[in-house]
Amino acid sequence: MVKISEKETKLNLGKRVKWFRSKLDLSQEQLAEKSDISATYLGHIEQGIKSPSLSALVRIANNLQVEIWKLFKF
Repeated sequence: MVKISEKETKLNLGKRVKWFRSKLDLSQEQLAEKSDISATYLGHIEQGIKSPSLSALVRIANNLQVEIWKLFKF
């Protein structure tokens, strides 16, 4: 089993969120508003600074039109 650090997980998750957001041509502000979170919080998620709550992550995945597991495919 390969071990992955919490820091690395947050960074990779943030990159995936940003990638899917860019694919939909959404700004951070647009995705944040749709997901009922602040743009600053979304920015911190994308930078790997913050870990989203499960409920926020579900809303983000829904608004990115992806199954939640795809955000963790790294």
